[in-house]
Amino acid sequence: MVERQIKLTANEDVKEFVNQASKCDFDIDVFYNRVVIDAKSILGVLSMDLTKVLTVRCNGHDERFDEFLNKFAVA
Repeated sequence: MVERQIKLTANEDVKEFVNQASKCDFDIDVFYNRVVIDAKSILGVLSMDLTKVLTVRCNGHDERFDEFLNKFAVA
């Protein structure tokens, strides 16, 4: 299981994130406080507070998705 901190600022970022997450054959969750959303749900991700740093938890590994997350990674 891998956890990364990301920040999605625009609706286009959310669309791209959900599109890339949907290509993975394992579960990916997005967390903020106690809220857990399926990363493959565009409505779910859009409903989150995008002004905050989000935690992404991957229950598998995909090299392309890991590299994609670097685009939104928070140091």
